[in-house]
Amino acid sequence: MRARRLQLADMDVAARLHRASFDQALPWLTGLHTPEEDLWFYRERMFKTCTLWGAFDGDSMTGMIAFHDDWIEQLYVLPEAQGRDVGTGLLVMAKRASVQLPFWTFQRNAQARRFYEARGFLQVAQTDGAGSEEKEPDVRYLWARAS
Repeated sequence: MRARRLQLADMDVAARLHRASFDQALPWLTGLHTPEEDLWFYRERMFKTCTLWGAFDGDSMTGMIAFHDDWIEQLYVLPEAQGRDVGTGLLVMAKRASVQLPFWTFQRNAQARRFYEARGFLQVAQTDGAGSEEKEPDVRYLWARAS
């Protein structure tokens, strides 16, 4: 895996990667946002508030992570690149820059939950989803650097 910090010019590709991975993992939430809303979100919100890294196979972005202030906002890997340590490599980059990394994922996303638990993240909270945009029960995970 070759990785590099993402630039504003990469946000369209990052948004499409997010959508392809999200829709494959969570088909019951497909269509929650339009492609235009995804592009706006990455250009105006993620790029301005997060550190973003992309994983590349040649010139093709296969995964991306967005994090800030010891918090993971987004981690997505294209379905065809999963199982090839792309997500693990991106997590390592965020862990190097952080003392702890909390984040939320959906309770029904069993594949993601197995992935994070196998990499040292512990479940610390659950919700019924009533307060989220998706209205989908979620779970909060936390990784903390050993002292």
